[in-house]
Formats: sequence, C-alpha cells, structure tokens
Amino acid sequence: MITNQVLLLLMLSILWPSTALPFTPGNIGNLFGMPDSDGRVLQRSKRGWMWNQFFLLEEYAGNDHQYVGKLHSNMDRGAGNVKYVLTGEGAGSLFLIDEKSGDIHATKRLDREEKAMYTLVAKVLDRNTNSELEPDTEFNIKIHDINDNEPKFAKEIYFASVPEMSEVGTSVVTVTADDADDQTYGNSAKLVYSILQGQPYFSVDSENGTIKTALPGMDREVKENYQVVIQAKDMAGQMGGLSGTTTVSITLSDVNDSPPRFANHSFRVTTVESTEIGGAIGRIKADDPDVGRNAEMEYSIVGGHDIFNIITDQTTQEGVIIIKNALDYESKRDYEFRVEVRNTYLDARFIHGLQFKDYATVKVTVEDVDEPPVFTRNPYIIEVHEDTAAGSFVGVVSARDPDADNKPVKYSIDRHTDLERLFNIDSVNGTITTLKALDREMSKWHNISVVATEINNPRQTTRVPVFIKVLDVNDNAPEFAMSYDTFVCENVKAGQLIQTISAVDTDEPLVGHKFVFSISATNPNFTIVDREDNTANILTRRGGFSRREMSLYFLPVVISDNDYPIQSSTSTLIVRVCACDSRGNMQTCNPEVLPFSDGLTTGALVAILLCVIILLMIVVLFAALRRQRKKEPLIISKEDVRDNVVSYNDEGGGEEDTQAFDIGTLRNPEVMDANKLRRDIIPEMLFPFRRTSPIKDNTDVRDFINGRLQENDLDPTAPPYDSLATYAYEGSGSLAESLSSLESAATEGDHDYDYLSNWGPPFKKLAEMYIAKSPDRET
Repeated sequence: MITNQVLLLLMLSILWPSTALPFTPGNIGNLFGMPDSDGRVLQRSKRGWMWNQFFLLEEYAGNDHQYVGKLHSNMDRGAGNVKYVLTGEGAGSLFLIDEKSGDIHATKRLDREEKAMYTLVAKVLDRNTNSELEPDTEFNIKIHDINDNEPKFAKEIYFASVPEMSEVGTSVVTVTADDADDQTYGNSAKLVYSILQGQPYFSVDSENGTIKTALPGMDREVKENYQVVIQAKDMAGQMGGLSGTTTVSITLSDVNDSPPRFANHSFRVTTVESTEIGGAIGRIKADDPDVGRNAEMEYSIVGGHDIFNIITDQTTQEGVIIIKNALDYESKRDYEFRVEVRNTYLDARFIHGLQFKDYATVKVTVEDVDEPPVFTRNPYIIEVHEDTAAGSFVGVVSARDPDADNKPVKYSIDRHTDLERLFNIDSVNGTITTLKALDREMSKWHNISVVATEINNPRQTTRVPVFIKVLDVNDNAPEFAMSYDTFVCENVKAGQLIQTISAVDTDEPLVGHKFVFSISATNPNFTIVDREDNTANILTRRGGFSRREMSLYFLPVVISDNDYPIQSSTSTLIVRVCACDSRGNMQTCNPEVLPFSDGLTTGALVAILLCVIILLMIVVLFAALRRQRKKEPLIISKEDVRDNVVSYNDEGGGEEDTQAFDIGTLRNPEVMDANKLRRDIIPEMLFPFRRTSPIKDNTDVRDFINGRLQENDLDPTAPPYDSLATYAYEGSGSLAESLSSLESAATEGDHDYDYLSNWGPPFKKLAEMYIAKSPDRET
C-alpha cells in the first residue's frame, strides 16, 4: 500500500506540483476518498483530473519537440473514444497536444525574458459526439529560467568627481547593472561588483556598486583625472557566470590646498615722469596651482605708499601697479616697496601649518621727459580799476620750466579769450597791461587765457586762466529810475503831492548809494521834498492850473550822489495839466480847442480837406481808365484801303480774333516796315522779314500778290512754314474770287478748295486746312 502511495506521489509531483495540499503519504488517500492520518475523509472531486501548472526549461536546444507533460482523464478507459483538445495562448502553434494520449509538446525554443508563463485550457471531448465529458480546466505552463543574459549597465561611461585630499572611503558614485534573468530563481540574476582598473586609488562595494576612494592625499595638482573600470558578474560571481563592464571617469575637484607663490621675489619697473595719475606702469604675478575661486588672489603694498598703489586684475589675477600721485624726475628718481599677495578664499582644513600669502620687492625707476612750463599759480585773480588808461599795469604771471635744464619761457594771450583785445602781455616777463580803457558797467570780469611756451621747444605749452576783476570808479551820474507819467489837476491846491520819484546809479560804491534831489528854488509852480531814502516827493507850490494857459510843464530835477568824485545829472519831469473830478481823479488831459470866428473847428477843416483830396484822386483814376479804353478806328479813311499781309503760325478765329496778331497792321499798312512781332508767342525767327515798300493804291492786286509771293520764295530768312494771309479788301478780276474770311461765313461749306493745291508751296498749309474741311472728303 505504501509503495503505491509513493508511486502516486511521484506521478502527482509531475502532473500537479503546486497543489494546495502537500503530497505526503498521510494525505494521498484524500484524493481518492480515503481517511487521512487524523481520520478525516475528504469528498472526491467530480472531475477525474486535477492539476495547476507545468514547468518547461527555456532555450531548449534539441532537434525534436520539447516534451511538456501529459493530460489524462478518468473518463479515458483506453477505448479510444476520448479526445483531448488544447486552447489558449500558443495552442496549436507553440504547444501541440496528442488527441489520443494527451501528451503536450513545445514546437519552438522559448525565451523566458520574452514571456515567462502561458495560460491554456484543456478539454476532454467524446470523439464520436464531440460532447464534453468533463468541464474545461485552465492550467499554466511556466518557463523555467536559465542563465542566458549577462548584466548590463545603463551607460557605457559614467562621469563623477570627488574633492582632492578626500579621506579614504569617501563615496564617489554608485553604478548598478541590470540582469534580465529571473531574480527569484537561482543565482542567474544575483550580481557581484568588482573593480578591474583604478586600483589603488579607488575601490567598489561588491553588493551595491558604490565607488569609494581607497588612497589618502590624492592631489589634483599631481593628477586630476582617473579612469576606473567596474565589472558586474552574475551567478554570485561564481565560475561560469556572465559579466558586463562600464567605465567611470573620475575627476578630482579642486580645494584651496596650495598657497600663492611668487616665482621671482624681486621686480623692476621703469616709467616716465609724465605718466598720468591713475595710469598703469607695470604688472606682477604670483602663481597658484589651484583653480577657480581657490586661485583668486589679492595684491597690496605693505604699509601703503604715497605715490603708488596696486590693484588686482580679476581676469588675469595679476597685480597692476598704478600712479597715485604725480611723479617728478627732478624730485625723486627711484622708489622701492614690498608687495603682498594672498588668497581671497581660504579652506579651514588646510590653513594649519601653511602661510597662504607671499611677498615680493618692487623697484620703480622714473625717467626724465621734457615737460611743459609750470605756472606758479593756477588760476590767477587780478583786480584793476575801471577807466584806467591804455597801457596801465594790470598784473604779472610767472611760469618756469620744471626740467633740470630750466629752458626760457615766453608768454602770450590766447586771443580767442580776448576778442576785443583789451589786454597785452610782455612775452619775456609776463606783465599784463591794458590796451584800452576798461568800463566796469560794460563788463565786471574779464577771463583770459595766458599761454607759456618753451622757446627751444614750442610744442611744450601750458595755459592758465587769468580772471581780471574791474573795480568800480564813480564815473556815472544818477538818473531817474523810470519814465514817470505825472499830471496835475486844474483844481489842485498848493502843497499837494503829485509824484514820488527815485533814482538809480550804475556805479556800486562800497558804502551804498545816497542820492540828493533838488530843483530850482525860483520855480513858482512846484517844489521838491527829499525823503532821505533815495526818493523825493514833488509838490505843487500853487493852485489853479489851466490847460488853456499851459498844458505841459517841464520840471528840471538835479540828482547827485555822495561818492568821490561827486556825480550829478539833471532829469526833466514832464507834468501834464488835466481836468479832474472833485476827488482828484483824472478825466481828460487834452488841451481845450478854441473855436474859429466862422464856427468851424480845426477837426472840421481837416475832414473837408481829406474829402477834397479823395475826390481829386477819383477824377484822376477815371481819366486814366478812359485813356486806356480809347481805340483807333478800323479804317482811318475810306480811301486808305489796301492789302496787308500778316504772318503767324496758327489758325485764327475769324474777324473777332484780334489777340493772335496785331490788327493795327491791317488797318494801317504803313506800319508794316516796323515789323512788329506777335505779342502772345515767342518769335521763332532769328532775322526779321525784309519787306519792300507797299505797292501804290493803283497797282493791280494780282501783281501785288505775285510780287510778294516771289519775294518770300526767294527770301532765305523767310520762316519755314506756310503763312496764312488775310485781306481786308480784294482786287477785281481775281479768278479765285475773294480770299477774305470777312464775307465767307455763310458760303464756306459751298466752296471747292481743290484749286489751292495747285498754287504751289506757299499755299500748302492753306490747302491742307480747307481741303480737309470739304464735305465730299469728310468720312
């Protein structure tokens, strides 16, 4: 009995390896309704088969189909009437089943990394009726993994950095690889990391791939970059496992572990004395093997210096020596000072035992240059009184050559600053004098520029401003501060105030102005009262002023100042006599007009005179217009009728067209010799027509025309175009009858003008004009 149970256990372990109940001799009987070791009896399932999944190794390399397992039903008694059918994932393609025996085979090599499990459905049918003998059962075919995938890193090259001088064991970076094999089955995906290249500087954690420093005191200034190769191997690193590698580029980042140092502790600089303040004269540099802010340095002069200073060029980290005060070769030629350099950023881990600064000595030599003259003062301020005579002394300027040779200097005034040429300067001693008298009231200050030039080198010049202040002299008399409009009422009383006056003086005395006002004591009309504040009141001495007697009074007022010498002037105050109301308000100041004996006033006489003048102008204008409109008669005399030829280059408008040519020519044949040109166009002839004297009245018209025709044909100065001749009178016996347009208005359309084309070139233009108008030629 036990033997049968063991055999059954082996069979079930193949067909049903993951059943819910463990296959032990104590519970085998439960599958067939037998009591277990505890006396319990389980009911038998209705189906005759029970399983859950099959197992199949991946990457099968055999030539035949790979056997998966066998399906068998209790309904199959071996009579051949049972048919097994397989459906689901891969049924019929990847997996085939023998309908009779129930054997399942895989037709292709399977890869667990592509698909790890397939789900299928098993059916048991009656071969004859195709009816189901048992319900469908779902089962899985799980692909067992084999170690067929090597570990792979995400990147071929990793980049990392770690500070230099880091302690041993400092983490740098973690690199991990992935294995596509089953992580839950065997050791196919269990990885172990190792370092193939990079010892003894770095190490790697075998379990998690963390790279760490393995050597103390790694110095970036000695070696900055390292290449580390890391390997990941599966099968827990055992023999036969697969592996993959990657490269890690590790850079040591800088720390401030190196102080700045001068390669040369002595520098020599040479400059010229003319270097401007703030100008650079030289550069010095210390070396610091660090980079970035760890290499930033600051330069300074130990103890400071009066003449020189040093600043740091942040771009090049150089110390730039500049001039703080002017150099003078004649005063001092050599300088020496110490320069200190230090790092601006310090790392507390490395400052112990090291001095992060260094010192150097700088020697500066000043060279001489030819300098321009130097004035003893800059600027000069000089005072001079106005009204000083020309040639008077103003002041002295002085300049010298600062060079050791002390070359002579000459002086001049920049005339652009003295356009009026008021001053002159002695070119040898620098004495400034006046060329003209100065007037403070015109200009209180004069600003000129004096130029000092070396005689031996005219290019060396220096200019200095000279401010000349003109001091006041009492040379102007006071005068009225404004123009006063003063009036006095006719009904004014004696002693009444009519005006308050004040004065101004263009001079400026040191103690201020003090004016004295006075008028003639014998003035019977007005008096003046000085108010002692540079103003005065004008009062009436009497009352009862009359406009008829005197409409204006001229009052001389004498104004004097108190400066030396005393200046005075007389200003005239004009006082008008006006009519006022009872309260003293002015009403009118016009003088009363006295009437004439005939009763006409002056205004009336002026108006009459203007009317007469206007009437005379109208008469003269009318006469001029009538003279312009006067015309000559059409015919001076009935007997004075003759043919006249007029040349023009356009067609006239008939009898009414008198603007195209001078109709007077037709009326007066005698004026033809005057050869009057047309007034409405520019003449087109360079030479006038030569005309013979008109033919006498008794000459036949035909002979006259032929003569004129021959004359124009032979005239070289005749115009190159046809002329249209209009006649005021026709001779008798003409075959062409009348050519005049005076009587052809009504019959123009009835004429045939073809004969004009036979008259020759002189009538070509006339023929074209009239033949074109012929009714039988119009289209």
